[in-house]
Amino acid sequence: MILADENIAVSILERLRADGVTVLHVAEIAPTISDGEVLRLAAERDAIVLTDDKDFGELIVREGHAHRGVVLLRLAGVPYPKRAEMVSALFRECSAELEGAFTVLSADGRVRIRKLSPKQGT
Repeated sequence: MILADENIAVSILERLRADGVTVLHVAEIAPTISDGEVLRLAAERDAIVLTDDKDFGELIVREGHAHRGVVLLRLAGVPYPKRAEMVSALFRECSAELEGAFTVLSADGRVRIRKLSPKQGT
């Protein structure tokens, strides 16, 4: 399951849902909640957070907030249909690796997956 932050484009949500992925959108279920509350909600629902907000890295890596995984999109300048395809491919090809990790998907297609130690984010 994915919990998409409010900043995630609807085209990405639609593509993931078309792929058969269960996606909850913060804007639909709990608009305007804090980033900490997004992580709490994701932990309650056993969901990976999908976001464009770099603050989540700080919360899970430095502050140790519990999480199942966070995917940070750094896709500025990429057309929305291409963004949706890139995110779809990431979840299709790397879903097992995203568990318990902080992952960054860059505009050039690079994927960086940082597995966190048990003391970080668990």
